Amino acid sequence: MQDQLNMVEELISTFLNDNQEGKKQLIEWFLNEVMDREAMDQIRAKWYERSDQRKAHRNGKRKRSLKTSDGDLTLEKPQIREFPFETHVFDRYSRVERAIESAILESYIQGVSTRKINDIVRNLGIQKISPSYVSSLSSELDAKVREFLEKPIDYPISYMYVDATYIKVRNDGMYRSMALYIAAGVRKDGYREILGARLYDSETEIDYESFFDDLKDRGLNGLELVISDGHKGIREAVLRSFPGAAWQYCHVHFMRNLMKKIPGKKWDSVSLIVKESLENPELLPLVQQNLMNNGMEKAAEMYERWHDSLYNYRSSPKRHWRRIRTTNMMERLNYEVKRRTKKVGAFPSGNALMRLTGSILMDINEEWITGKKYLSMEVD
Repeated sequence: MQDQLNMVEELISTFLNDNQEGKKQLIEWFLNEVMDREAMDQIRAKWYERSDQRKAHRNGKRKRSLKTSDGDLTLEKPQIREFPFETHVFDRYSRVERAIESAILESYIQGVSTRKINDIVRNLGIQKISPSYVSSLSSELDAKVREFLEKPIDYPISYMYVDATYIKVRNDGMYRSMALYIAAGVRKDGYREILGARLYDSETEIDYESFFDDLKDRGLNGLELVISDGHKGIREAVLRSFPGAAWQYCHVHFMRNLMKKIPGKKWDSVSLIVKESLENPELLPLVQQNLMNNGMEKAAEMYERWHDSLYNYRSSPKRHWRRIRTTNMMERLNYEVKRRTKKVGAFPSGNALMRLTGSILMDINEEWITGKKYLSMEVD
């Protein structure tokens, strides 16, 4: 307690001698204290406290930068060993929140506001809203997002995950769902990295090729495997765009599509052998025959159609198999995008959508490249 009081006295002294720098230090101290309290609440124990209520253990801290109107702050974000630490600090102050604010205000300016948006605007504490205010709020974010999404891909990428999610965007006075393509990769050094994101009208082979061409123009190379769902056209786009690389049909998506071909009451009788067949290609004839014998010809045909894309993950080191046979790595991205975009609802423009999603991806990418390796890439 005395050490903390001494620290506060030093911060006050700095503030009196250098108002700007002292204010920054006071904010840094306060936000670090907030995160420490959040960590205690999530762990349910204080530092070094022995407690039956304890749910997890601390794992040090990681420095994170935070841009504010008072300058760049350097905060120490607690790490928890058993599960990710969650904080409201970055939610409230990060560029992501500014992107949300920008999207909401842009809706307001364009005359598509609802009672909910009006309430949000008041909660933001903004009394006078003008196009120039929204423009100034957006311009810095746009530049940073553009720089991030157009940056060179400097590291060779071994595995690339591709996914698309649909979000409503206003266009010519009408709202329609647009496809947000996102690509992420595992580098040759084992770290994950966001590779790119672009907005398209829908998912087509031509659009996927355009997306991949942009990645190659920015330096994407070394690709061995591309993992995605089985959307029509993506396999052809991958094979044409990346000669020498293989395409892996995500097992989770394959099973979801397979279940659509199997009556619900029959799924339990075949689910075990279906799951085992995805881990052992020698069971392929057996599972096909089993499905045929049970009158599930369309399900058996799915194996026939996709069998050459279900087992490409096995060409990689065995220790990688669990993480490269599905697109589960993308679930966090999609969850964050969906969670944040719900605050806006339908976006007033494609630029507003990319401003927000780009900011989200920047935050996640920073965690990835400064965190632990996703895969061990050492040669056996």
